[in-house]
Amino acid sequence: MGIVPLAKALELAQEYDLDLVEVAANARPPVCKLMDYGKFKYESAMKAREARKNQAHTVIKEMKLRPKIDPHDYDTKKGHVVRFLKQGDKVKITIMFRGREQSRPELGYRLLQRLATDVEDLGFVESNPKQDGRNMIMVLGPHKKKTEAMAEARQAQEARKAEAKANPGKSQNAADPDAVNADAEVAEAAVEAPAEAPAEA
Repeated sequence: MGIVPLAKALELAQEYDLDLVEVAANARPPVCKLMDYGKFKYESAMKAREARKNQAHTVIKEMKLRPKIDPHDYDTKKGHVVRFLKQGDKVKITIMFRGREQSRPELGYRLLQRLATDVEDLGFVESNPKQDGRNMIMVLGPHKKKTEAMAEARQAQEARKAEAKANPGKSQNAADPDAVNADAEVAEAAVEAPAEAPAEA
């Protein structure tokens, strides 16, 4: 529109039912824009919300182990580490030594090496095992980035929703052939029973 007096600019804004918004106050003359300010604020808020939704926060999860851990407990803890790495999170593994265990740091080192080997397809050793007082610490980093893990989780969730939508009437009994056979036997018994009744009369 070019340079116009302030009164004329306000008149134009009223004519088009828009707001006169100053976008560059330090320019000479100041630059203004005719826009729907309410709509602009709403769209800005929606963009910021979408950006926050797709933002990946780096999280460090922690898992604590003992040098003489039971095999079953080890499998459980390893399962948690696998889940964290699949979600794209870093995992800090802490081996806690008590009493005379502190004189055997090799036990903790071997356990950390074993865990790193067990999950090497999902993560890598970001920080090698090191002694820190009564604890030994190692950090595992995921091969997948957090954003990739989040995208995969969203896709899997959408696929499950689509499958549930495609098969809304699918019941457990329909999927179980034994249940179907049992229902068929009950139906046959119900059909045969009235036929025998007149013979007894």
